[in-house]
Amino acid sequence: MAHRTVVRAAALLGALSVVIAGCGGGKTTTAPGPATAGPPAKQCDPRDAVQAKASGQPNTAPLKIGTLLPETGSLSFLGPPEFAAIDMAVKEINAGGGVLGNPVVNIRGDSGDDKTDTANQTVDRELGQGAQVIIGAAASGVTKLVIDKITGAGLVEFSPANTSDEFTCWPDKGLYFRTAPPDRLQAQALAALMATDGAQRISILARNDPYGSGLANNTVQNLRAAGIPQNQIQKIIYDPNATSYNTEIDDVRQFNPDAIAVIGFDESKKILTRMSEVRVGPGQKLVYGTDGNMGNALGMGLPPGLLNGMKGTAPLSKLSPGFEQRLRADDPRVVDTNYAGEAYDAVVIVALAAERAKSTKGVDIASEINGITKDGEKCTTFRQCRDIIDSGGNPDYDGVTGTLDFSAAGERAVGSYGILKFNAQNKIDEAAIQYRVVGR
Repeated sequence: MAHRTVVRAAALLGALSVVIAGCGGGKTTTAPGPATAGPPAKQCDPRDAVQAKASGQPNTAPLKIGTLLPETGSLSFLGPPEFAAIDMAVKEINAGGGVLGNPVVNIRGDSGDDKTDTANQTVDRELGQGAQVIIGAAASGVTKLVIDKITGAGLVEFSPANTSDEFTCWPDKGLYFRTAPPDRLQAQALAALMATDGAQRISILARNDPYGSGLANNTVQNLRAAGIPQNQIQKIIYDPNATSYNTEIDDVRQFNPDAIAVIGFDESKKILTRMSEVRVGPGQKLVYGTDGNMGNALGMGLPPGLLNGMKGTAPLSKLSPGFEQRLRADDPRVVDTNYAGEAYDAVVIVALAAERAKSTKGVDIASEINGITKDGEKCTTFRQCRDIIDSGGNPDYDGVTGTLDFSAAGERAVGSYGILKFNAQNKIDEAAIQYRVVGR
């Protein structure tokens, strides 16, 4: 049994460097058996993604960047670091002379979540204010509500936190980009983490939305590829708006797994509390989370020690101490730094693309974004990269999140993930964070 675990873990860890070309009402439960893995993720080739083409009619009006990030809703804990990072990037760009000689205008906007119409209202307002770029949304489910409106209006949508595989091949006219890696990569990291810890029989509880079901399906596929039998994996897709998760958790308890992954947002508090009550919570089983719940906000209001030992994955790069200090100086309320680096890099990439296009029109910016991240002269700051542009060169921006190297689909082909763990105070143990780079 121990040898088999090592083999599985080795298989998964090896798979992290494999190149993969693909994209990815109520409670749905898949019991052990042939149907457990669910339908395969939609297959597509990112190399076939449509590329935006320059308009031929540049506009040098001031660059206006709207934000569509969660001040309210189920991912509101992600808002503060993202807003602070965008504010900081805009201030630094403006201190360096702005874009095309004009200060960048930062239009703040709340996305809410997919249970409200907040995102549509914010997009309408920012369209009316003349934004050429919208940074957001954080939640994949929210982006699905507005992506066609944004790209249909000729604006760039650039998410620092969307991870759903659906967007790899979305018909976005080449106007959608993201600095967060797609969930096919996080699924590899999560599955490898569970297998490395010796998990042999696994339950996955995932919210019913593009993020939850997509990540769950990909995780199951990676576990199967590592040799864990179909009948040793249970996948349960739950309604995130349910008042109780007792039935789902009872199903998990009866399955009697040695490891449980909870792929959710703030409803994870209720789920984990109930899991602990029936003796399948952290400390009683191996319990894992993902980026939607692996933050200090999860532990707020929970009984002391309830999360102790819970592990999880989140797209996370090792940020420099200087970046974190600047971020917290901009907003002392920032606790977690999830997606802060990705938000900062998104703004810098957009600004550099506008400089290279010599235009702030959305389609012109989009036509230059992928090229800013690869195949040129390395640079790490807005000023360095702009100097390369001014001298007639092609910058290759490596941001605070590391190498970007966007594919034709406008997303990074390599993801860096933090392996996080909660301590006895229900907080992420910052000293214990490990980093794992996953390539596809």
